[in-house]
Amino acid sequence: MEQLRDPQNGCPWDRGQDFRSIAPCTIEEAYEVADAIDQGDMGQLREELGDLLFQVVFHARMAEELGAFDFRSVAAGISDKLVRRHPHVFGGTQSPAAGSQRQDWEGIKAQERGTRAALDGVAKALPALARATKLGRRAAAVGFDWPDMAGVVDKIHEELAEVQAAMAADPAALAEEIGDLLFAVTNLARHAQVDAEEALRLANAKFERRFAHVERRVGEGGRPWAGLAPAELDRYWREAKRAG
Repeated sequence: MEQLRDPQNGCPWDRGQDFRSIAPCTIEEAYEVADAIDQGDMGQLREELGDLLFQVVFHARMAEELGAFDFRSVAAGISDKLVRRHPHVFGGTQSPAAGSQRQDWEGIKAQERGTRAALDGVAKALPALARATKLGRRAAAVGFDWPDMAGVVDKIHEELAEVQAAMAADPAALAEEIGDLLFAVTNLARHAQVDAEEALRLANAKFERRFAHVERRVGEGGRPWAGLAPAELDRYWREAKRAG
């Protein structure tokens, strides 16, 4: 990386990058790692992890050029953090039960934040679904939460009613109300200990699979989509649901 960034003999493209221009590549590489995991392709995973590691090296090198930090300090920092956040492994304390480990982890993180507000440091660049989940978790860590899932379900019904009211009387508020509904659903996933991102990814895959069945059935009939009645399309969709 040092050679690629060399002012005289390096690569013009690599020399021309900065933190902001590289950030989208970093995010993309992380998603490609997740995609390789979903496919169960270990060879692809090895390659994608290398690409992601390169992103870390790239950022660290640019920081080193500014005199801010280097790769070694990045590695040392995460090592120290893992030791600090696992006292039951490295500090000789009793190992927590599985259910309380997340609470202990969040408690240690809260101590590290010190007097900062509970929601400080939740990255604005996170995908909205992931950020909503993290905001809910941070608020819950200081006691701002529903006592159980039933309260969240009631909140979802409340938000859905507000969406329906906006549809009828205040279309300008519809986007805001749908956002409130989505945020409430992420809190339901959190209470159910369901990864909202993974749940939605599975739902996307299921929709793609079922829609492909509908497309195939439409093609078999030889008629354009516009010529099909909604009831016929719904019949194909129900076929797809029965197939899985």
